Amino acid sequence: MNKPLVSIITPTYNHEKYISDCILSVISQTYENWEMIIVDDGSTDKTYEIARSFAENDQRIKVFTQQNVGIFRLAETYNFALSVAQGKYIAILEGDDVWVSEKLSFQVEALEKNENAVFCYGQAYSVSQDLSEIHSTNEITYPIEKLNNRPIGSITGLLMFSNFIPALTVMIRKETLLKLGGFIQTHHLPLVDWTTWIYLSLQGEFVFIPQLLGKWRMYPYQITKTYTAELYENIYRFLLTFYHEHPDTFAGTEVSEAKLRNNFFRLLVVAYSRSGRYKLIRKDFKNARKDYVSSIFRFGFRKLDWKLRSLVGLIFSFFHADIEKLAKMLGRISYK
Repeated sequence: MNKPLVSIITPTYNHEKYISDCILSVISQTYENWEMIIVDDGSTDKTYEIARSFAENDQRIKVFTQQNVGIFRLAETYNFALSVAQGKYIAILEGDDVWVSEKLSFQVEALEKNENAVFCYGQAYSVSQDLSEIHSTNEITYPIEKLNNRPIGSITGLLMFSNFIPALTVMIRKETLLKLGGFIQTHHLPLVDWTTWIYLSLQGEFVFIPQLLGKWRMYPYQITKTYTAELYENIYRFLLTFYHEHPDTFAGTEVSEAKLRNNFFRLLVVAYSRSGRYKLIRKDFKNARKDYVSSIFRFGFRKLDWKLRSLVGLIFSFFHADIEKLAKMLGRISYK
């Protein structure tokens, strides 16, 4: 098998607790022809110093720092790393996540065997801060032809309703990404993954590997950013724009403006419920109640299981009770 260079893009900010685990998971790869491009977004802790200490002992690791630009200019960080990347393939590993040791090997082999594929991805665990508790696995159960984007555009409709592709599991042909103009951030979204995957789905076939390729840490302040109602409102605007810009892609499919709107309301039920939970953790009981009330009484009878969770959270908020104890009793991960 050819062993082309893989460029790993690692954006990081205030990850001093996690960056060592992240880098060690790359050093431990069975596939050794890689470069790791770490871009520190002006961390106020020792993230940069820790990363530099690894770079001093391994020339494959390259560390850059910049003035903080934040998550709403995330594409600038990613595309800077892309501009200095020398590899045939691009992989992503944010500074608080880790890979399994054969991740790169699996994906290089898959893409080298399929010249029509521009994108490869797999499954990941979401885990607690210390990596000791598994929260969930993003089990992907769609038909394999759609997951492999055959014919091209087959997966686009699925991605219009859910971003089921964890960024830490992907590998992308750099030439294809460059044709798009790099990573795409739009509609005031604090992310580049979902938007970029959707555009890439019109560029070539995908390869889905039904393997667990990495672990994604979950913790309150990170998750609060991930599941805000404002985020979903902006995602909805992006999806509507994309839908109207590519009518031929969705002609004769199940994707419609009405279904996108219905899915948006379902996402908001979950978003407000999760937001309420993370505010409870921070003992912001008043605003937790507001979010739980929105989850319960707005958006019709969608996602009743999540409305029930919100009702439990609402009750806990009045008694200033610790909902994380209940979560542990039910076998769910605690985000404290």
